[in-house]
Amino acid sequence: MTASTPPTPPFRDSRLPFAKRIDDLLSRLTLQEKISFLHQFAPAVERLGVGAFRTGQEALHGVAWMGPATVFPQAVGLGATWNEDLVRRVGEAVSQEVRAMRARDERIGLNVWAPTVNLLRHPLWGRNEEGYSEDPRLTSAVATAYTRGLRGDHPVYWRTAPVLKHWLAHNNETGRDVTSSSVRPRVLHEYDLRAFRDTVEAGAVAGVMPAYNLVNGHPNHVSPYLREQLRAWTEQELLVCSDAGAPSNLVDSEHYFDTHEEATAASLTAGVDSFTDHGTDGSKIVERVTGAYERGLLTEADIDAAVRRQLSVRFRLGEFDPEYDPHAGTGAFDTPAHRALAREAAEQAVVLLRNDGVLPLAADTRIAVVGLLADECKLDWYSGTLIHRSTPLDGLYERFGAERVEFAEGVDRVRLRTAAGTFLTVPDAPGSATGARGAEGALDPALLAGRTDLPPLAAGPEGTEFALVDWGGDVLTLRAPDGHYLSVAEDGFLRASAEQPGGWVVQETFRLEPHGDGHLLRHLGTGRHVRVAADGVKVADAADGDPEVFGLVVTERGAEAVARAAAAADVVVVVAGNDPHINGRETEDRATLRLPAHQERLLEAARTANPRTVLALVSAYPYAIEPEDLSAVLWTAHGGQAAGTALARVLAGDISPAGRLPQTWYADDADLPDLLDYDVIGARQTYLYFEGTPLFPFGHGLSYASFGYDGLAVRAGEESVRVSFTVTNTGEVTADEVAQLYARAVDPSVTRPRRELLAHRRVTLEPGARTELSFEVPLSAFAFWDVARGGWRREPGAYELLAGASSEDVRLRTTVTLDGDAAAPRPVLRDGLAAVDFDEQSGAEIVDRTKAAGDAVTPAADGTAELLYRACDFGDGVTGVTLEVAGAGTVEVSPAGGPPVTLALGTPTPGPYAYTTLDAPFTAEGVHDLRIGLRGPLRLALVGFSGRGSGDG
Repeated sequence: MTASTPPTPPFRDSRLPFAKRIDDLLSRLTLQEKISFLHQFAPAVERLGVGAFRTGQEALHGVAWMGPATVFPQAVGLGATWNEDLVRRVGEAVSQEVRAMRARDERIGLNVWAPTVNLLRHPLWGRNEEGYSEDPRLTSAVATAYTRGLRGDHPVYWRTAPVLKHWLAHNNETGRDVTSSSVRPRVLHEYDLRAFRDTVEAGAVAGVMPAYNLVNGHPNHVSPYLREQLRAWTEQELLVCSDAGAPSNLVDSEHYFDTHEEATAASLTAGVDSFTDHGTDGSKIVERVTGAYERGLLTEADIDAAVRRQLSVRFRLGEFDPEYDPHAGTGAFDTPAHRALAREAAEQAVVLLRNDGVLPLAADTRIAVVGLLADECKLDWYSGTLIHRSTPLDGLYERFGAERVEFAEGVDRVRLRTAAGTFLTVPDAPGSATGARGAEGALDPALLAGRTDLPPLAAGPEGTEFALVDWGGDVLTLRAPDGHYLSVAEDGFLRASAEQPGGWVVQETFRLEPHGDGHLLRHLGTGRHVRVAADGVKVADAADGDPEVFGLVVTERGAEAVARAAAAADVVVVVAGNDPHINGRETEDRATLRLPAHQERLLEAARTANPRTVLALVSAYPYAIEPEDLSAVLWTAHGGQAAGTALARVLAGDISPAGRLPQTWYADDADLPDLLDYDVIGARQTYLYFEGTPLFPFGHGLSYASFGYDGLAVRAGEESVRVSFTVTNTGEVTADEVAQLYARAVDPSVTRPRRELLAHRRVTLEPGARTELSFEVPLSAFAFWDVARGGWRREPGAYELLAGASSEDVRLRTTVTLDGDAAAPRPVLRDGLAAVDFDEQSGAEIVDRTKAAGDAVTPAADGTAELLYRACDFGDGVTGVTLEVAGAGTVEVSPAGGPPVTLALGTPTPGPYAYTTLDAPFTAEGVHDLRIGLRGPLRLALVGFSGRGSGDG
């Protein structure tokens, strides 16, 4: 007799719906097995044949960290294309390479952590490169395109499972794990949530990642908005993956909870499903979840809910149906199509900001290409390792011929003389060349160590001439003649070992500090000074004695080399910008919009020597420059592997530039609000509210062609407004135009955007060609969040529609009258007031009412705050006011024009969440604005009124 074949368990039955299969698998897992699934690296369950699973594969603009892959332009560069079709194709290529790389390396995960949909509210944010735009609609349009490409088109099985980063209102690296973003309800709904919501509702998102910061006093990893907002937008199971180390931050740095068991339970019940903490070691999370369960802080149902969401993603990725997974055989990697797409994306990302006619360059032009980035193809923290590499110099050589191109990098060349009269020397190290940092791939590149197999620097009679670059803020790098940067490894010795500055803690940056007749050389990664010892040059600690005092011997000034090259050319192209690992990156915000002084000197030297100067900015963020004396200005984000070729083709006129700015370029630091001021309405931030004159406006970008706009037509329907107009190429070359449609409320009752992007389209037109563009704009696009009713409201009245080439270059305009809901007074007698629902504020900060949910308002740093609530209806009259407050201090309540009533907390409450009620006589009748002043460290949650008023209050 033969043994009977055991029946196929339901979770293996591909004929059943995923929900039933997940139910079955959950029922077979033990509690401890389910708990183990809550860590980023979920172990295998061999008795059930369930494999290990990893959440989180970085894929922001290509497969990152895991070795060679196609590198596309940075996300802000993809945003500058304003081209959803292109971005979708980039997402497809990235997801194909994820699948191809996984086929040979199981460390590659299919749950990709991309895209970033944080809005580029403030241009000094260190991670500006990771977002798409300051505008929520443009951000969501590009993010939706990328997620659709990452997901794939199969109706059942996903090629990869994208997770949106970073929920929510996250635009500062300074104190990012302890600062709270104060986001008033209008900004929350109209701005920060909108980009996430529109992308999630498009249906190609597997989950989100909470950010390190707090919002309105709640850490994002216990945010009530995960439940109240995110999970209400879709019936799909969304997987919420924590950011790295953030679960521990709830106790260790934020001190929001006393124990890790409490913090873990709160995160899990708030909606976090996968904990990224302690690297690949899941034991700590298992211990914390188990402890929380044993203390009654969690139920098995809470654990099941999180595991269910993870399993939902795994089933959609085809893990349990390998024979039916249409993506299992995907092998597209570094294909000709992917290389062509990388170049196309880089070309479409180039923005022409200014041009007096010098561009495009004629084929016989003698070109000087100069600047610190002229022969660089920089990568950022979320890049893969380059397979192909094209710098601006490479591209210009290829396009114009090396004989017509002169190069000057513009570095200062120096020797460092010791007090003994010797010089720092890089010893010979035959056969020492190796690949780039991280070329072999790493699950956590922050753990990659510097090389120790090379001899350290020494002191000698001749010395080595180093290329010194000051990147701003007195942060400099030193590069040896062989192209390697001085770096410090774990043993503390200096070696010429790094191909580029990089790493989580950059080990290739230094600072020269004046000291007597010379300079101390401080290594910024360790914070220690450099000393010369018998066994080599190293960073010193206190026990090592005095640091070395160096004399700086300059053998060539970079500005002089630039001037010589510029003077001999017909046109000089200055390539300036940033290194993505220095002065503006994850963990570090920028201090200024200005170009570093070193680069300003190079630009001035070029411009003085040759008035036909073109500035090509290659950067992760905007700069404040003075363009008036420049013949042309271009900007592109770091454009990936084809960046140099793309820039050269634009300069030559092989293609007409059509990138458009995805964020406002401000003229001066004085135009910027405080980095931590998230109130885009009150602080008049972004093109939506900025009342000054920008250096270059949102949506700006020039072309080698010209375009005419005409025939604006508008038809309002019951659910949408149909807008159409015609665009004509009136120039002499085939070119793309990005037509943009904006709206503004003509006579709003509250502060509304100066203009707001409704739609856009990038089109290609030959000379003389014309096309009619039509946009169906939902009426909901004209609504705002009405704090008086706690919901969306479209005001009846006139709305101006503006069509053109940027937010300021308006070619056509008309007005449409829409119906809607008229404003109504706040029924404060009936409903009271939530303190957070103010119309205007000064000096206030929104904080958590309780650790679980709710908002309160408190004075910010100076201890006073003013709140204004418009059109409060006191009916036939009120006689008393009641406040729900915590802390200590006084509250002043007054109807507009009336005397204030002061209520004081005589005895401070036991803590910030220990609320008490204060009552006082208060008289008002009819409709009035209400003013409330807060004095001292108190929290105001609710305001209520009592009296004889009408039924509506």
